[in-house]
Amino acid sequence: MTPDESALSPVYPAAGDRRLRDGAQLKFFYGPMDCGKSTLALQMDYNHARQGRRGLVLTRYDRSMGARVSSRIGLSREAIEVTDDLDLRDLVREQWRDGQRVDYLICDEACFYTVAQIEQLVDLVDVHDVDVYAFGLATDFRSELFPAARRLFELADEVTRLQVEVLCWCGREGQLNGRIVGGQLTREGEQVVIGDTAPDDGDTHYQVLCRRHYRAGDLGPRPVG
Repeated sequence: MTPDESALSPVYPAAGDRRLRDGAQLKFFYGPMDCGKSTLALQMDYNHARQGRRGLVLTRYDRSMGARVSSRIGLSREAIEVTDDLDLRDLVREQWRDGQRVDYLICDEACFYTVAQIEQLVDLVDVHDVDVYAFGLATDFRSELFPAARRLFELADEVTRLQVEVLCWCGREGQLNGRIVGGQLTREGEQVVIGDTAPDDGDTHYQVLCRRHYRAGDLGPRPVG
């Protein structure tokens, strides 16, 4: 039998055993930079694989600048780099055509996916019973929602703010990601510019700030010397 190639075709085999339980789910885990999103993504993949499930790990614009999921505490693993023209449904179907099960997807840096790709993830959950675990920022350097994150908030079965506390320089909880260019907080420019939270990461880096100091543009005391 030739499978129907339409986006919502139910004829592909269900992945994993979720059909025997409550159906697949789309879960979105979010928080500011440095809160452990990539670490949790790697831990989630490890836990599922340990129980015999088979999954794919995806990322986009990882801090390593390569096709990897890497955490600031030193954990990392190879991943599939998501590009604008990648259809995530086709990616899974190709695995099935090759005889490989796909029970779940780990989608790191999902805030940088396209809105269409978020819809594709929903198709995989609702039609093909593939669990999707998405991880990413909610807001950009202007404190505005990323389009993909907004769609995840709208469609996810479960949305969780990570509880690993990230602190502003003042000691308050860090909420917002400030983009620092030439030592100054900027609120203008392209939505996506790759950088890390290390101050020596070139001319552009990011700093997590509380709302008060983000709005004031106050980056805290500067090093002397």
